[in-house]
Amino acid sequence: MINVSEQHAPRSLIVTLYGAYGRFMPGPVPVAELIRLLAAVGVDAPSVRSSVSRLKRRGLLLPARTAQGAAGYELSPEARQLLDDGDRRVYAATPPPPDEGWVLAVFSVPESERQKRHVLRSRLAGLGFGAAAPGVWVAPARLYEESRHTLERLHLDPYVDFFRGEHLGFAATAEAVSRWWDLAAIAKEHEAFLDRHARVLHDWEKRADTPPEEAYRDYLVALDSWRHLPYTDPGLPAHLLPADWPGVRSAAVFQGLHARLRDAGATFARV
Repeated sequence: MINVSEQHAPRSLIVTLYGAYGRFMPGPVPVAELIRLLAAVGVDAPSVRSSVSRLKRRGLLLPARTAQGAAGYELSPEARQLLDDGDRRVYAATPPPPDEGWVLAVFSVPESERQKRHVLRSRLAGLGFGAAAPGVWVAPARLYEESRHTLERLHLDPYVDFFRGEHLGFAATAEAVSRWWDLAAIAKEHEAFLDRHARVLHDWEKRADTPPEEAYRDYLVALDSWRHLPYTDPGLPAHLLPADWPGVRSAAVFQGLHARLRDAGATFARV
């Protein structure tokens, strides 16, 4: 079992909770249930309420009544799209194909709207794109659909053109990749995940029992740590990465925790 540290912000944990369990519950999640489920990972009721209010202001949660008339919250259509898109990355269980090609995002923003350049750069980086040149960003081709949804949702699509293609040189692709992404920084993120969660999986593998509340707590915290990593790391083919890439090990740890804990945790979440 691990303790929730400051790096697990209440807002992030609430989004993770809805992604893992809340969106599959019948009807809105009652406020009382949100407080119970977040208390299990060390978040107090005032923090839950203030975080829910911020998520409501952002348009991710909508107030709604349960069938019994209790106050609760459900995901907005935008939030459901975000989580559905994210599933393809967060729960990916197979390595990326070695020859899938690339998607290029080429953008141009008028000087009169130059503040949108920073927004575009930050959003593309947050989607896993690397900067190939000013106004030209690159990512594995499979990230196109989610990227299109994101830019449309933010009304940034008029400034961007997408292209599919392959890298033809002049530098070797592995060399170019090391310029487009900070692979050392990404590796550190994987190592940090391994430092916190590999021992958790090891401890569970030694156990015969899987108590629902413990499973829920360890799974929710691990998922909250993990779900950001497939956006920091775009999932490059193995032949373009340094030897002994830690992303392989961190993905295996997450998949192990997911397989062992998710369903047992769902029992606690449904109580």
